[in-house]
Amino acid sequence: MTVKPSADVAASPSSTNHDRGFGRFFLPGPTEVRPSILQEMLKPMIGHRGKGMEDLIARIEPDLQYVFRTKRPVYIASSSATGLMEGAIRNGVRSRVLCLVNGAFSERFFQIARACGVEAEPLTVPLGQAHTPEMLEGALKGGKFDAVTVVHSETSTGALNPVAELTRVAHAAGDVAILVDSVSGMAGAPVETDDWELDFVLTGSQKAFAIPAGLAFAAARENVMQRANAKSDRGIYFDLVEFDKYIRKNQTPNTPALSLCYALAAQLADIRRETIEARWQRHAEMAQRTWEWVDEVRDAGIPISVLAPEGSRSPTVTCVSLPSTHTGSAVTSAMKARGFVISTGYGSLKDTGIRIGHMGDHTLDELNELLDTLREVLAA
Repeated sequence: MTVKPSADVAASPSSTNHDRGFGRFFLPGPTEVRPSILQEMLKPMIGHRGKGMEDLIARIEPDLQYVFRTKRPVYIASSSATGLMEGAIRNGVRSRVLCLVNGAFSERFFQIARACGVEAEPLTVPLGQAHTPEMLEGALKGGKFDAVTVVHSETSTGALNPVAELTRVAHAAGDVAILVDSVSGMAGAPVETDDWELDFVLTGSQKAFAIPAGLAFAAARENVMQRANAKSDRGIYFDLVEFDKYIRKNQTPNTPALSLCYALAAQLADIRRETIEARWQRHAEMAQRTWEWVDEVRDAGIPISVLAPEGSRSPTVTCVSLPSTHTGSAVTSAMKARGFVISTGYGSLKDTGIRIGHMGDHTLDELNELLDTLREVLAA
């Protein structure tokens, strides 16, 4: 079954991707980048403390706020998102943090907290599952924690945590800050930074933003900035106080990845043209098509399934559990031989599943071509 894109999707910047040889790379990060965006990175170097850089950041900043749905400053770090995960811990945790763990990247958040010398305790659910508000409410009773970490879209399993509801529970428990990793969520799944009152939310450039890896972005509420100001061990490279001071001058505290900033400015302008709401809808339609396709293949006699349960699935990445007759590495190798790139499962799920990254600037037409080929591989 082929689902035609909506009018909004047809008007997206990716509507002519196929004519440029785009649309066969479906890793759940790094995501395929359009040639026109890559071309932006060929612009010449400029001084990172000069007016040219300040003008570039002045163009970027309101568009980042638009994607984040915030009036707060959005900080730009020349690092992977892991750097801002460490920044979240060093700046946003006073003494004890509860880490919601449901996959490899939420486990990483927990390990970062421990490596930073913070008292950390995991609240773990099985791979593929999401945390419920009731779980969090129970864990926060007693007031032992002043912060909670959560991964919005767990890229290793395709599970989506109910961040808005979890935030309400955290705040109802008292002075508890919620620190959100939305690396594979932001720009593909709805995130309402201000309306949901997210205390700290971070993301990376290489997922639904669809530019090359190497930049990370974050927004912090005033309560987190107050915590940061009160801490003497918040570090140097990911010091939010410095990020805040410099972004207000349209600068970054450290030398920025200039070429990536050129790509970011162009991509953000395209996201504006598509609109963030249309982008969310396009991702939702691609995810829904993938889940329907899994049902179709299973009904045809190949026992595959979506790892994450209905109602807790990410719109940007789907983890498909394979039958014992197939391995993730064999399936991805067969797809590569046919010109498509997808991923094996992550970590312990490597050979029991595959992951499809339906995010960034991909369209339903491109996704359907991938899924048709994947059906042939699974049936072979």
